[in-house]
Amino acid sequence: MNKKVISEGYKIRNQTLPHFVTATVVDWVDVFTRKNYRDIVIGCLDFCIKEKPMVLYGYVIMSNHIHMVVQSGDGELSDLLRDFKKFTATKIIEKIKSDAESRSET
Repeated sequence: MNKKVISEGYKIRNQTLPHFVTATVVDWVDVFTRKNYRDIVIGCLDFCIKEKPMVLYGYVIMSNHIHMVVQSGDGELSDLLRDFKKFTATKIIEKIKSDAESRSET
């Protein structure tokens, strides 16, 4: 019998505390091997620090995922992470579509 396993993800139980968070690229594609995409991530982190309640203690950008120790200044870490990931993904997708990207589908 084949069972489909659905990941429910990690639930943040205390929204006010710092958390170690990993965000992965869909299908583990090595997007961040290119500097222009890493720069987008850094720009989005800077924006969230300045304009949103993000408290960023540290981060590392790997080839296909990001690790962060992060906290929300307003106690809404789940919302902050959702918005950061959505905004960052949108910016990266726009960049892939606008630039000549050897890995993009035609």
